Amino acid sequence: MPIKKRLEILSLGDEFLLGLRDNAHLSYIGRELARKGLSIARDQELRDNVEEIRHHFLETWGRADIVITVGGLGPTADDLTRVAISDALGLRLIPNASVEASIRMCLAKVGRVPNQAQLSQSLVPEGAEILPNPLGTAPGIWLEKDGRILVMLPGAANEMRPMFIEQVLPRLEARDIALINDAFLQLRTCGITESEASLLLAPVFSPLKSRINVGFGCSATGLVDVRIGAGDDGVGWEDIEKVGNTCRELLGSNFLGYGDVTLAEIIIRHLRAQEMTVAVAESCTGGLLSSAFTDIPGASKVFRGGVVCYNNDIKMDLLDVPESILLQHGAVSAEAAAAMATGAQERLDSDFAISVTGYAGPEGGGVSSPVGTIYLGFASPQGVWSRKVFLDGTRMNIRERSVVMALDWIRRKLKQFGADAEIAHTVSQAD
Repeated sequence: MPIKKRLEILSLGDEFLLGLRDNAHLSYIGRELARKGLSIARDQELRDNVEEIRHHFLETWGRADIVITVGGLGPTADDLTRVAISDALGLRLIPNASVEASIRMCLAKVGRVPNQAQLSQSLVPEGAEILPNPLGTAPGIWLEKDGRILVMLPGAANEMRPMFIEQVLPRLEARDIALINDAFLQLRTCGITESEASLLLAPVFSPLKSRINVGFGCSATGLVDVRIGAGDDGVGWEDIEKVGNTCRELLGSNFLGYGDVTLAEIIIRHLRAQEMTVAVAESCTGGLLSSAFTDIPGASKVFRGGVVCYNNDIKMDLLDVPESILLQHGAVSAEAAAAMATGAQERLDSDFAISVTGYAGPEGGGVSSPVGTIYLGFASPQGVWSRKVFLDGTRMNIRERSVVMALDWIRRKLKQFGADAEIAHTVSQAD
């Protein structure tokens, strides 16, 4: 078991307190730490003010074993973390030649020469280790002092996240603070609510009581995660896997996979195994459905492309949707969804196609088809189907959930075409 440590986070930036940006750093770091058996005792969001940073850091440093700061390491006037914390700890900032060379090399790639503000990022608290930043100019900092650990990370997510996974977690593992393996087994589900999953799996969990810890988490888009870990009495990983397999059987087609697997990943794995392709036609989702596929590396082998047909003329010109369907049934209808899917299948020369059309709000719709009315279309070698769903929520939430509904529908349709064995195999390989 890892050594118990109190860990706190300081998130630096006026933008958090002004509501200009969500603190995605906290959710990301918290999720990754939880996988390694660690929890965040406290997070504070601080303004870009030297005195405030210094004051709150000293309070945190006095009670925590590990302090992680995120943000404020860049070259601008409001990047004050390095200065404030070095002062609080009574440490000098010393120029680091390797960091300066890295900054010069990074900017040279885009034909620029660093100015003094940019070179100030090479100043490092004395006694600290550098966490190299291959994706930016601001390095991370690792400092062990007075029996405590300080980790300072840049605020850009694309720089911070790989640095945290590849450099911070391995250091915590090496010091027996974080688990080398995952602390829990996660099952991801779709098509079942959190309460339904809890009731369905209760017969599995109830007899085990204190031997396992169980947690349920539901995303804004409707995916439900079930986390199974060792309880107070403790069980081995083999026992947790057995419980997970039992849950998987009970969940049936609502089971997506282990870990953070996505719907698009599962679809792509199946289609690659079958050497088949898929295309997309979307209206109210405005490209989100296509993006779900292209977010996955290797999607080009199965994803033929997508058409964002927000206007009826585009539906007719690019997807060959008959004008008579749009005039008689409307663009938001089962008939239009089916025609859009068929048009995408034929025009983009794909084996399968999925379409989405609907009223995401806040305007649009009517008494019979209010905001939140969504139609899905699915075209395959076996035929064409359409489906009506109703979703409530904000405009963005309706659009995001429409994508999930569309992907889950095609996943289930693919399983109907004899793909059960292939999907089970590819999911288990990924685990």
